[in-house]
Amino acid sequence: MDFNTISVIGLGYIGLPTAAVIASRRKKVVGVDINQHAVDTINRGDIHIVEPELDIVVHAAVKEGYLRATTTPEPADAFLIAVPTPFKAENGNDHVPDLSYIEAASKAIAPALKQGDLVILESTSPVGATEQMAAWLAEARPDLTFPQTHGEESDIRVAHCPERVLPGHVVRELVENDRVIGGMTAKCSKVATALYQIFVEGECITTTARTAEMAKLTENSFRDVNIAFANELSIICDKIDISVWELIRLANRHPRVNILQPGPGVGGHCIAVDPWFIVSETPEEARLIRTAREVNDGKPQWVIDKVNEAVGKFLSENPDKTAKDVTIACFGLAFKPDIDDLRESPALKIARLVSEAQPGNVLAIEPNIKSLDISGLKLTGIEDGLGADIFVLLVDHREFKGNSPELRLDKIIIDTRGIWSGKPLLQGQ
Repeated sequence: MDFNTISVIGLGYIGLPTAAVIASRRKKVVGVDINQHAVDTINRGDIHIVEPELDIVVHAAVKEGYLRATTTPEPADAFLIAVPTPFKAENGNDHVPDLSYIEAASKAIAPALKQGDLVILESTSPVGATEQMAAWLAEARPDLTFPQTHGEESDIRVAHCPERVLPGHVVRELVENDRVIGGMTAKCSKVATALYQIFVEGECITTTARTAEMAKLTENSFRDVNIAFANELSIICDKIDISVWELIRLANRHPRVNILQPGPGVGGHCIAVDPWFIVSETPEEARLIRTAREVNDGKPQWVIDKVNEAVGKFLSENPDKTAKDVTIACFGLAFKPDIDDLRESPALKIARLVSEAQPGNVLAIEPNIKSLDISGLKLTGIEDGLGADIFVLLVDHREFKGNSPELRLDKIIIDTRGIWSGKPLLQGQ
C-alpha cells in the first residue's frame, strides 16, 4: 500500500517525534493537536518539548515541506493516534483507565476516513481499547465497514502498535527498536507493518491487537516490580543502618542477579500508569503487580517523612532557629534524569508537598525547565540551592553529579539516588 499522506493525532512526547521521523523519510505528514501553541510552534520549525535531536529533525522536516501541524484532522492514508490515557475516579477506584482522549480522537478523524485507510492506536491502553476505538469509528461512519464486522474485507484497517522508547533517546529508539504490531485481522497487521517499515530498522513482529496491548503493559509492569524490589530494599536498609547502594553493588556481583537502583518513587506516563491497567481488568489475579504499584506509590511519602526528620534534626542542632528559618533545596523535579518531563513525577510530588508542609523556604532546582507555577515552591539555580540547610536529591541530573566542595559542608543530605552520599539516605554532621 502507498502511504502518500500520514496523519499523527497528538503531538506530544511520542506523537511529535513519530511525525518528525516519518517526515524525515520524505513522506507527507500532517500532525494534529488541540494545543494551538504546539501547532504554531511546530509550524515555525520549533518544538515545544525537550528531546535531544528532535529540534533538528522537526526543523528540517518543516523547512522541506514534509511536516505540517493543524488543529483539525484532514484526509490521509493512515492515522496514528498518540493521545494520553490517564486515570479517572469511578466507584471509589482512582485508577480506572480514561479512554476519553482516544474517543475524542476517534470521533475527530472519523469524518476524514475513506475506504482503504489505516488507523493505528499507539496510545498505551488497557486490553480491548483498540476494539473500542474501532467501535467508536464504526458508530461515527456507518457508511464504512470495519474489522469487527467485516474481518479481512473491511474498508478500514485497524491495529495497535505501542511505542517502546526511552525519553531522552526517543528519536533513535523510534528507528532502532523492534515494534510489536497487533492488527484486528491478519491483513490489518500486514498493512500496519508496511507503514512502520517506512522508518523502523528494527524487526516488526505481528500479533493480535489484544496481545500487543498486553505486551506493552507487561513490559512496564515487569520493570515496575523490579523497581519496587529496589525501593523496598532501600526502606529496609535505612531502618537497619545499611547502605543500600553498597548492598546492591555487592549483590549484583552474583552472575544471575541484577537489582535496579532505588529512587523517590516511579514516574512518567508508562511505568507509573500501565500496571494499573492490568489491575483494573483483573483485580483479583494481579496481586504482585498491585503490591509493586503500592510500594512505588508509597515511596514519595517515605521521602517526605525523611524531610520532616531532617528538619527536626536541623532544629535540634540549631536551637536558636525555628522552622521558618530552615531552607530546603529539592534537586530535580522531572520523573527521570536529563529531561523536562514532569508527568507522574514523584520528585515533583515530593517537592510540592514539602513546600505545602514546611513554613520555611523551599527551593526547586530543575535545570531542564524554565518556569514553575506551584505556590510556595521557588524555581532557582544550583548555586542558590547549595546555600540551603537541607539538600533533597530527587533526580540524578548530570548537572548534580559529582561531589562538589559545597556538599562536604555541614549540610543534611537526603540522597534518594545515591550520587552524593553512597551512604544511608539521611546523613549529616
